[in-house]
Amino acid sequence: MASFPTWIRYVTSKIDYTFAVAQKSYLQGQFSEALSINTHVRTLFTGKLTFLHRIKEEEMAPTIGTEGGTLLVRKIADTDVTKVYIGDVVMLKDPTMSDKYLVRRLAATKGYEMVSTDEKDEPFVLENDECWVVSDNAEVKPKDSYDSRTFGPVSMTDIVGRVIYCMRNDVDHGPMNNSRSSMKEDSPILAVELDVDELKKNHKE
Repeated sequence: MASFPTWIRYVTSKIDYTFAVAQKSYLQGQFSEALSINTHVRTLFTGKLTFLHRIKEEEMAPTIGTEGGTLLVRKIADTDVTKVYIGDVVMLKDPTMSDKYLVRRLAATKGYEMVSTDEKDEPFVLENDECWVVSDNAEVKPKDSYDSRTFGPVSMTDIVGRVIYCMRNDVDHGPMNNSRSSMKEDSPILAVELDVDELKKNHKE
């Protein structure tokens, strides 16, 4: 059972997320008073800040099992360097297939100079909305990795969430090793919304 201070932090996170969704809708020209009220009510009283996602690939091993895993993902409505941090495991739209999603680790954001190990490639600096994501599997050669080393920088706006918990199997599961800032911010969401039994059920399906 989450403590009262944890619940306060959780509700604060819900309010922040609700306003971020409303602001995003406004900027996209989809804002209306009715939508704003409905979003507030739905998020604060019935909505969750997380969702489950099943991944079946080796790119993120050993962080996520070689046969994949079931992930608890925190929703992020407004992605910038104050919401996601270098070192976080994020879920993002596949840059080559927009109807699919990838899970990769955020390695660099705007202002970072990217230097290739191949001398033929010119160094470049990531632009304001750009980030660099990589897989964790060191056994996969860079040229064979499906990450920024092959498809280049991606837009920060393509990030839809941060992985906060991973179930590799029934006995091997736990919080995701993200940046220290993210793990602190995500702790109340984990305390309130983590349901290991639901994860196990989803993992077996």
